[in-house]
Amino acid sequence: MTRYEQLLDSLQVSPKTWLITGVAGFIGSNLLEVLLCLNQRVVGLDNFATGHQRNLDEVKSTVSTDQWANFSFIQGDVKVLEDCHKACDSVDYVLHQAALGSVPRSLNDPITTNSTNIDGFLNMLVAARDAKVKSFTYAASSSTYGDHPGLPKVEDIIGKPLSPYAVTKYVNELYADVFAKCYGFDTIGLRYFNVFGKRQDPEGAYAAVIPKWAASMIKNDDVFINGDGQTSRDFCFIENTIQANLLAATTTDSASRNQVYNVAVSGRTDLNMLFRSLREALAKNGINYDKTPVYRDFRAGDVRHSQADISKIKKHLQYEPRFDIIEGVEKAMPWYVRFFN
Repeated sequence: MTRYEQLLDSLQVSPKTWLITGVAGFIGSNLLEVLLCLNQRVVGLDNFATGHQRNLDEVKSTVSTDQWANFSFIQGDVKVLEDCHKACDSVDYVLHQAALGSVPRSLNDPITTNSTNIDGFLNMLVAARDAKVKSFTYAASSSTYGDHPGLPKVEDIIGKPLSPYAVTKYVNELYADVFAKCYGFDTIGLRYFNVFGKRQDPEGAYAAVIPKWAASMIKNDDVFINGDGQTSRDFCFIENTIQANLLAATTTDSASRNQVYNVAVSGRTDLNMLFRSLREALAKNGINYDKTPVYRDFRAGDVRHSQADISKIKKHLQYEPRFDIIEGVEKAMPWYVRFFN
């Protein structure tokens, strides 16, 4: 039995109280679903800036009435310290997912990105410290690696940020480290690498590539590739990300805290390969997409290649990713097909 399987069993025996910020978003709502299915008590905080009520409604439909009764929702904002204090009250574990993601969004509106991702993060650190929570796990980002060309990416070697979004996520790590040094408040940061899965928003200007392309293929629209298609990413299925969060939140090893960890599968998939994988997964769901992709200019602020070294998180948290890109796409595709049909 893996450490994660042991953890799932122990949580059901001894339920805890969890706070998920950004609970109506993609990652937050998936964390909510898993925790409620484990009979945990969950407090959720969201202002619906990028999250959706439909995500919460879908989670409600997947759990029992008794499990849903264990969920308390606060419509509030991490930029408001009072909301953060209210959300952290009597909580065991904090999973801080609330943020304004997207490199293009941050280039278009750096002030709003800064306000949410830095001011909001600091508010949550203060509130969680004051509430004396057992642990604080936060969503960091692979964008922190910036212009450093080395592959795979190792946690203690980073370059210069390439976007305002990357700056904000790096500042989160700096604040977290300072809180450990100044207040003895340890945290764990999880540098996500291109997370994907059900409930990832396929709409809007800042949609991630997998849901955006899946939506276009289902509608038989053109698929646009920025650059030559050889840009590569370490795509990480949502269930791997959930595993990392739960392992990080519950670790009792002091040496594993006040750390940042890559969360990925340590793979490299270029955009041309991704296009083919999505097309094949759609075909298995009865949808044939015959169009060829349309290539256009590279996107400002994007790094060329990304791949994670996951040896640190495997060693310290016993993380073992269960799904590679092909398995994750095949598991996620039925949700996209239902969403657009």
